[in-house]
Amino acid sequence: MNAAEKLIRTVKRGEVVFILSGFVLPPWNKAETDGIVSAVLLGRALIKGLGAKPVVVCPQECVRAVQAMAACIGEDIGVEIFTTDTACAQTQAEQLIGDYSPVAVVSIECPGGNDRGVYHNATGVDVTDLEAKQDVLFKKLQQRNVLNIAIGDLGNEIGLGAIGETLKTYIPKGKIIGVETKTDNLITATVSDWGCYAMIAAMAFLLEDEKIMHSWELEQAVLTCGAEHGLVDMYGEHIPAIDGFGLNIQLPMVELMGGMVKRALELRQTCKNWFDQVDQLHYF
Repeated sequence: MNAAEKLIRTVKRGEVVFILSGFVLPPWNKAETDGIVSAVLLGRALIKGLGAKPVVVCPQECVRAVQAMAACIGEDIGVEIFTTDTACAQTQAEQLIGDYSPVAVVSIECPGGNDRGVYHNATGVDVTDLEAKQDVLFKKLQQRNVLNIAIGDLGNEIGLGAIGETLKTYIPKGKIIGVETKTDNLITATVSDWGCYAMIAAMAFLLEDEKIMHSWELEQAVLTCGAEHGLVDMYGEHIPAIDGFGLNIQLPMVELMGGMVKRALELRQTCKNWFDQVDQLHYF
């Protein structure tokens, strides 16, 4: 809700929002579904809810899937390839900021380097050469006081440095994989895409438009499209699944969030007085 409120307050019609995503997994050297699927669906929500211009910044391995998923939902979502070369990252980041002047940046399941600049997968394998260096872009925007939101599920993703000590204490190999980059607005979830969907649902509620939250049918279409265009599940399979969760879990999750928004909006006025009275009596 915090992130949704800030997006709504910050982003005006026609303004650009960068969405950073794309985790490339060894040994297949292909991008996973988690992060990049919700990046496209967040782009849809930003267009429908705020009239924004979303641009997905991702590695080369994601481009075909992003373009196909954007076509699947019928929305104009920009895409920019970010470099894997550390030496070029600073220059490209400055170029993108100059070209687009984004007013917000959202990172979803996007790899980040640790305090030594090394990028790792979940098991602690060094994947520095595989990953795009989007954390350089994220930090430059943060230094310019651009609204920044990061979503992650483990600790090796951009922004999770905000809870660095927790990562070191509770996450396996957290001292190794924990990222250096901190965000001002953090969302954690069992699956990063779910965290993003929760933010979209919050936007739908705040803007009083349930259609901003996508349907389970659209989730199925986009996830299947992504798998058909090069994305893999965490186990390297080209199947419509995210972090090991197939459609039997993904679709009810989306339907539940959408149903919560719909019902909350329907009952907003009906229950208003009841909640006000309960609040005044300090029941909660």
